[in-house]
Amino acid sequence: MKRLVFASILALAVAAPTLADKGMEKSGKATNAAWSMNATIIEACSCPMFCQCYFNTKPAGHMSHEGAAEEHYCRANNVFKVNKGNFGATKLDGAKFWASMDLGDDFSDGTVKWLILTFDPSVTKEQREGISTILGKLYPFKWERPVQVAPDLPVEWTHEGLTATARLDGGRAGEVVLDGSTVSRTGTQPAVISGLQYFAAQKNDGFVLMPNKVEAYRLGPDAFEFKGTNGFMITVDIAAPPDAAPASKGGM
Repeated sequence: MKRLVFASILALAVAAPTLADKGMEKSGKATNAAWSMNATIIEACSCPMFCQCYFNTKPAGHMSHEGAAEEHYCRANNVFKVNKGNFGATKLDGAKFWASMDLGDDFSDGTVKWLILTFDPSVTKEQREGISTILGKLYPFKWERPVQVAPDLPVEWTHEGLTATARLDGGRAGEVVLDGSTVSRTGTQPAVISGLQYFAAQKNDGFVLMPNKVEAYRLGPDAFEFKGTNGFMITVDIAAPPDAAPASKGGM
């Protein structure tokens, strides 16, 4: 089932106008660069553990506080640390950035609601251009509204044992705290789902299950906060296929 779900999403979303398309049109630059990225993601969302979006095209349902009809959405924070990567001659190693998003109520047609991208101030202009293109390949959705790049804020990213923590502007703008001990049989070894596709990544090392203590985005009208819902860590690899034409105007 999951292979059919992601195959349909990728096929429907690949032709979508993207952030990188617009940025390159504005700057007049064409991107003809080999690229690759290996990154570890601290990820959490509003779905119960484990997020059903990886098996279905409809996120989990949530009842409103007013008792209205069930609403389906997946509001997530995906916090990246690039372990190794390049976009042409630009090295991406060490770049940190924060992606807050909502997949909406049904993404069977490849359309999702919104994404807000925030870079750590240390990320250079050239790295941002490369990362935007690669993210558009990793998450090749059609976005209902233009992807927003928020003003820079410090991104904290830490992992130790069965815990992982990410904070945006010291937690004032966003926060993800994961604790894998609650799903570990031994209390020391992580629980891992292997063999499951992560969006359009060519490889991953497994979903290290770590339910969240909190996952929040705290800025503007799209702010949200959930506690005790889905969370995991994952390391992914994505690269331009060696037999493909160089990347050109690709991206989010």
